Amino acid sequence: MEFIEAPRRAGCIFCDLPEEEGEESERANLLAHRSAHSFTMLNRFPYNNGHVMVIPRAHAASLEDLPPADFADLHEELRRAIAVVKKVYRPDALNVGMNLGRVAGAGIADHLHYHVVPRWAGDTNFMPVLADTKVMIEHLDESWRKIRDGFGR
Repeated sequence: MEFIEAPRRAGCIFCDLPEEEGEESERANLLAHRSAHSFTMLNRFPYNNGHVMVIPRAHAASLEDLPPADFADLHEELRRAIAVVKKVYRPDALNVGMNLGRVAGAGIADHLHYHVVPRWAGDTNFMPVLADTKVMIEHLDESWRKIRDGFGR
């Protein structure tokens, strides 16, 4: 419900948030790392602890619309983010992917982004089924600190 009822910002958050500078702003916006053409941030409404998104700075809805340098940088940032999530959380596996278009499940359909979700054997439980509640064992601020530090900051 928090996601459904959250106020919607005007404009594109993936374009606006990286423009805000300073450590306090990065923490508030959950930005963990920036590269030349991309950035990694935690998902404010994660499926699991350590759920990050890897996002190109260019506002594009499809991969084929990214210039070659942006495409290459996005995938290098994705590679780094996967390595950091593995190092920090030591998951048994990962879900990595993107939803291209609203019908495919994209919450922000106009600005493509990868999801990197750590998974552990048995990480699902009865709470979502019986109580419509997701159990998160770590506060989002602590997840942000771990991921940001994992990038060597």
